[in-house]
Amino acid sequence: MNIQTYKFTDDGKIPNHPDLELVIYSDVLQEASCKDLFLKNGWDGVWVNGIFPYHHFHSTAHEVLGVIQGEAIVQFGGKHGEAVKMKQGDVAVIPAGVGHKNIQSSSDFSVVGAYPKGQKWDLCIGKPEERPGVLENIRKVPLPKKDPVFGDRGPLIELWLK
Repeated sequence: MNIQTYKFTDDGKIPNHPDLELVIYSDVLQEASCKDLFLKNGWDGVWVNGIFPYHHFHSTAHEVLGVIQGEAIVQFGGKHGEAVKMKQGDVAVIPAGVGHKNIQSSSDFSVVGAYPKGQKWDLCIGKPEERPGVLENIRKVPLPKKDPVFGDRGPLIELWLK
């Protein structure tokens, strides 16, 4: 299994997470089982759609995105972050505060998204008036109990608990 991690700093607009890194698993999903897999591992609020074409982040929840169709270039970490090519079967586990934006995608691009059980997402775009509240929110978001793909023994647990 190929795992990539990225750590981003606060750019003044997109706060990113002060401690946790973005984790990307390559070629780990089967389309038909993605929703069930996330739910089985304690990630709720499952939805199917694309990724917004503007920089945004969630200050009140971590998020998992599993690519079930097509491919895209997704920019993580804000304007000066990292552009990552994601394709069917890939998964991104995004810590609260980490920006993400769909830069370019195939016409059939689709993801399954979810959040750790009990976490309710908000939608932030880096406006100055959001800043004081989101920084506090990000610090308070608890770690997930399970890796969304691998459960109790997944790499995410080891990476985020180190």
